[in-house]
Amino acid sequence: MPDLSILMPVYNERATVEEAISWALEADLPVDSVELVVVDDGSTDGTRDILEAGAWPDSVRLFTHDRNQGKGAAVRTALQHAEGKWSAIYDADLEYDASDIAKLMAPLVAGDAEVVFGTRGFEAHSAFSFWYVMGNKAVTMIANVMYDSWLADIMTCHKAMRTDVMRSLNLRARGFDLEGEITAGVLRAGHRVFEVPITYRARAREEGKKLTGVDALRVIAVLVRRRFSR
Repeated sequence: MPDLSILMPVYNERATVEEAISWALEADLPVDSVELVVVDDGSTDGTRDILEAGAWPDSVRLFTHDRNQGKGAAVRTALQHAEGKWSAIYDADLEYDASDIAKLMAPLVAGDAEVVFGTRGFEAHSAFSFWYVMGNKAVTMIANVMYDSWLADIMTCHKAMRTDVMRSLNLRARGFDLEGEITAGVLRAGHRVFEVPITYRARAREEGKKLTGVDALRVIAVLVRRRFSR
C-alpha cells in the first residue's frame, strides 16, 4: 500500500498534463511511496489520447469518465480508487507547484494534523483580477462566519488529509463546489485545518481558466447546505 495517493482530476489539459504528471512523480516528498491516481473527466481535446499513450510507471493509475461530469466527480472517482494512507489533490493545470505537496505532507507525517490546506498569497500576478481575488476572500469569509473558523483560503485546490478522513466526508459535489464541501465537511467533523503557504500561478481565461462566478455561488450553497444538514 502506498503512503500517499495524489488525486489528479484532468479535463481538457493536453498542453499541461504530461508536465503535471512529471512534476508529481518527481516531487521530493516526505513519504516512502506514492501513487498518482489520474482521472480524465471526459476530455475532448486529445488529453485522453495523451494519457492512454503515455509510458507511465506502474505508480500512475489512469481512470476515465466517458463524459464530462465536473472536477468534484473526478476527484471522487480518484478517491474511490486511492490506496494510500493519505490523499492529496493536485490539479493538472500547473497553477500549483507539485513540490508544495511536501509542505502539505510534513504536518500530516509528523502527526501534527489530520487535514492540511495550502494557502495562496494572491501576490502580484498578471492573471489575477480584482473580482477573482475578492470573490475568493468573500467565500472564505462566509465559511469562517458560518463555521466559526479562521481560514485564509478555502478555495485552494491544494488539500491533503488521511484518506479515511476524506472518504468520511461523503462528498457529493460534482464541480468546483467540491472545495466548499471539503471545507464544510472537515469543520463540521471537528477537524482543525492546518494551513501552509504555497506558490500559485493563476491562468488567464484564455489560457483555460475554468472557475466562474457561478461556481462561487455553488460553493456558498454547499456551505449553507452542509451547515444545516443533519
